[in-house]
Amino acid sequence: MSKIIVIGGGMVGSAMAIDLAKNHEVTIADLSEDVLKSVKTKCTDLSILPLDVTNKTALQKAIKNHDLVVCAVPGFLGFNTLKSIIEAGKNVVDISFFSENALELDALAKKNQVTAIVDCGVAPGMGNVILGYYNEKLKLTDFECLVGGLPKVKKWPFCYKAPFSPVDVIEEYTRPARYVQDGKEVIRAPLTDCEYIEFDNIGTLESFNSDGLRSLIHTMSHIPNMKEKTLRYSGHVEYINVLKESGFFDKQKIEVNGSLVSPLEFTSKILFNEWKLGETEEEFTVMRITLKGENAEGRTEEIIYDLYDEYDQKTNTSSMARTTGYTATAAANLFLEGLFTEKGVFPPELVGRHEPCFHYFLSYLKNRNIHYVKSLHY
Repeated sequence: MSKIIVIGGGMVGSAMAIDLAKNHEVTIADLSEDVLKSVKTKCTDLSILPLDVTNKTALQKAIKNHDLVVCAVPGFLGFNTLKSIIEAGKNVVDISFFSENALELDALAKKNQVTAIVDCGVAPGMGNVILGYYNEKLKLTDFECLVGGLPKVKKWPFCYKAPFSPVDVIEEYTRPARYVQDGKEVIRAPLTDCEYIEFDNIGTLESFNSDGLRSLIHTMSHIPNMKEKTLRYSGHVEYINVLKESGFFDKQKIEVNGSLVSPLEFTSKILFNEWKLGETEEEFTVMRITLKGENAEGRTEEIIYDLYDEYDQKTNTSSMARTTGYTATAAANLFLEGLFTEKGVFPPELVGRHEPCFHYFLSYLKNRNIHYVKSLHY
């Protein structure tokens, strides 16, 4: 039994802590004592610890006596928190979706003899694991990831709910999207290149450009075509573009009745209730990974992995928390079991390239009723 500290007690962080507590001694830390008390009522085996991660001394003291850190802080806190953990010489699995490049910390991690597995959620996360595995099997030419988390009940106008802060979602809608086409990096505005795609159990969804390739642009640069697109219910993009083009996402403060107000902060405040996912609200995660490449016999293969996962009524756990969090807890367990021991910063594709790790991820998720269904086409 290992000692693990999970930093961040939100929807995903709490699900990870509860999952890990089945086999390990787990402490969950968060700035909010109310959040910690709420998590404790769901799992009495957990220890709780109030913690401000921006206090570097307190953070490093809190993690000192643990075998592994699992980091699930908001994106804007992610990079500096991860850096502090690595500086403390602690191994870490991280799901904080921050805009900075985690690979910038690779030299620091190697210097401190730390294993840091980053971006270890559903996407980025399992899509990377699958790509990393097949990159060892095929001469890949194409990779596409389509992914979205959506409420079962569509509520006009946005038909969207989020298990995290609206400002993090808006950041995805405003950050330029990078993809790779014909071996060249292309930068496009987000929310562009809309396509309509049919999915079993769901119907028609729209896909659009988002900046989800992240580390793959650097680690898989030999693959000539790579793209990640976000999935939403039809019509969502148009409403978001109306807000975006009207200035509601601007950070520059404007004067309103003598007060300076940031349009982005105002919009986030308004959308918080509109987009807030209820604790027992049913939602689902859908993902489709498509890979094309040449096998050892020179034959072209197309491999598709489909994921459809729903809110778990038995445990009252959201699908987004399950699909994101359990990928990270799989990484935590495979590291603690000694399946991956390299030192440095590793996005999931550099873990999934090892066959035992790839199968460990799929098996671990399958045991939690999360199924990636494979189909092969020639």
